[in-house]
Amino acid sequence: MKIKLIYPKWPKLKNQPEFNLPPHGPVVFAATIKDDVEISFCDENVEELDLYEEADLIAISVLLTCQIPRAWEISDWYRAHGKMVIFGGIATMLHAEETMQHADSVFIGEPEGRFDAVIEDFKKGQLKKIYNYHQNFPEISLVGTARRSILKRELYNFRGVQMVDLVHASRGCRFNCFPCCTPFLGGRQFRPRPIKAVIKELESINNNRLFFVDNSLAQNDEWEKLLFKSIAPLKKKWISHPIKDDDEILDLAVEAGCWYVYQAIVDTSDHIRKKIKRLKERGIGVEGTILLGLDDHDEDYIKRLVDFLLEIDLDLAEFTILTPFPHSPVRKQLEKENRIIHNDWKRYTAGEVVFKPKKMSADSLQKMYEYAWEAFYADCCKEIKMAKLYLTVIEKEKNDGIYKNIRLSTNRSWPVPGKKDIT
Repeated sequence: MKIKLIYPKWPKLKNQPEFNLPPHGPVVFAATIKDDVEISFCDENVEELDLYEEADLIAISVLLTCQIPRAWEISDWYRAHGKMVIFGGIATMLHAEETMQHADSVFIGEPEGRFDAVIEDFKKGQLKKIYNYHQNFPEISLVGTARRSILKRELYNFRGVQMVDLVHASRGCRFNCFPCCTPFLGGRQFRPRPIKAVIKELESINNNRLFFVDNSLAQNDEWEKLLFKSIAPLKKKWISHPIKDDDEILDLAVEAGCWYVYQAIVDTSDHIRKKIKRLKERGIGVEGTILLGLDDHDEDYIKRLVDFLLEIDLDLAEFTILTPFPHSPVRKQLEKENRIIHNDWKRYTAGEVVFKPKKMSADSLQKMYEYAWEAFYADCCKEIKMAKLYLTVIEKEKNDGIYKNIRLSTNRSWPVPGKKDIT
């Protein structure tokens, strides 16, 4: 049996450098399928989809809301040509009812220990319309090493630099952030994977640079300390979402190879200022993630916020517009207040205003979004700032001795004046 697994393309944010990371969902899903099933994978963001490749079952993995319309287009084509299509992934869960109109089957939930039965149903000609495991989570020990062998690794680089590999050490999130869908998707119980399983997966990845895609590593202090102590001997360099602002944990993160973190900047408080300072003092870079369009935001507030970001010397900033994704608390509030402008899902990119802001017009918020990107990067473009972060990780790797007797050239990779060679 052969499954063609497809990861549809989506519209990229124009203000970000255009690069593509190896997708995480498809390789995690592929790990749940037995080796006697052949998988042909296409990431439409980096390669052209061959619609005529022979396969028994078409599986479409969808992460983002803005990805789902393209996924429906692909599925409609295959079904019109006699192929059966099954959907899975985060966006499938968020748009399950709509997706059922475009699919032969929809899988909702986490697939570990469950997808073998789906394949058997398909072989018998008894594929169900829906497999619903929402909030019925499998035992976390069933989560195995992702099947990265399905990836075409050479397609994931930016200006000659290999992109990070994605990995997760836990599922679920005990926090309940206003704009977030995670409580609906993965539940509010923190579900850490066994540390030995995480280490085994990290050892299997032929890449020194990783991205922990966990919603937050700062959910259990003792687990976080043990994780960092366990991964330190591997000499990997990694990125993550927030880590605990605690002296011991921050020091362990440095020893474990923390390269930089994504840190939400929610206000201009001294708390945020001190948190960023403590990270940078330890040599941990910071990419701020800044959400624009909250109910207390007006034009003047956003200008002051950008000034604050420049003042605290963030390495990078990623601005997004508050977006009311299905099954998020903000969606419920804005629907109740009749503030949703439209449900054109392709435009739900977090780079376009799709709701009515409270203290300014939609047009004003869109202009302030553009202003934020332009003002923050006025003195140095995004590519150069990103290059500087990569140069810091190369220095960290040099200190570990991984470049011994190897000459590295960044001449073709990054436009950094005066940095032709790193030896």
